[in-house]
Amino acid sequence: MRFLFDQNTDRRLALYLRERGHDVTVVAVDYPPSLPDEQVLAIAHREQLILVTEDRDFGELIFRRRLAHAGVLYLRLPPMELETKIARVAAALDRCADRLDRFVVVTEKAVRVRERP
Repeated sequence: MRFLFDQNTDRRLALYLRERGHDVTVVAVDYPPSLPDEQVLAIAHREQLILVTEDRDFGELIFRRRLAHAGVLYLRLPPMELETKIARVAAALDRCADRLDRFVVVTEKAVRVRERP
């Protein structure tokens, strides 16, 4: 799978995904820092990357403004140990591998898939 990590997202998770063979790029490393959310979403859509973010503003862009995307993995997690974050991301990938083109919300206790508007 191919992912784009938003600038605000724990980069250690990007390393975890790379170690498992996924293609991962990161805003502020592979792209300029401080890009507006609309631009980040446009890059992910254009390059067909699943956006991984902890920024809830992307829900607004997708569901209210109806901007196009190639999939979003929204990590709505409280501060927690890296191992726990990894376990939650792994659970989301296992459960939703065939639906990562949608808006997937990962919480401490659940993984929900929101359909495209």
